[in-house]
Amino acid sequence: MESPATCKFSVIFPIIISLPFGLVSFTLCIASEIMRNKTKDLRWNGKLCYLPSSQAFGLGIAALVCLFLAQIIGNCTLFKNSCSRRKINAQYKMPVIAKLLLLISWLSFGIAIILLITATSMNRKQPYGVGWLNGECYLVKGGTYAGSAILVLATVGSVIGSTLSTLKTNQADQGRKIHAQMG
Repeated sequence: MESPATCKFSVIFPIIISLPFGLVSFTLCIASEIMRNKTKDLRWNGKLCYLPSSQAFGLGIAALVCLFLAQIIGNCTLFKNSCSRRKINAQYKMPVIAKLLLLISWLSFGIAIILLITATSMNRKQPYGVGWLNGECYLVKGGTYAGSAILVLATVGSVIGSTLSTLKTNQADQGRKIHAQMG
């Protein structure tokens, strides 16, 4: 059985790693919002359109990678913590708040990924006659990356909250075990 200090470290350390990835992803989303293609970048020759590549493309890809890493690290920590508790105590169940936060995490993660992938792909070079879709040029609507940034914070915050809520429950369970052994 792990000591409480080791248990805390095994949960807190991945959070310390996951949180910066989430904050970097948030910052990259805001930078992408600023650097995205605007209407003034659109070139029109009367029949066909052209959009140059934007720096938001690279920033969006980096934001996606950081968000994936934050979600994977956070969820691996949560499930490792839950599975190890289940081995120690067969009656252990994940708290309802942890399950709710995990659901919020995955929903916001999915929506953020869809927004980021779509907006980032629109910031690639859209040559004359090719465009983004069916030969037409598309611009990312203002606020798309900012919305993604808010969803990134919701994702990282809820996965960390879920992990911490299982930690508090585990500490309470360990306290009960110690009192039961002494009594």
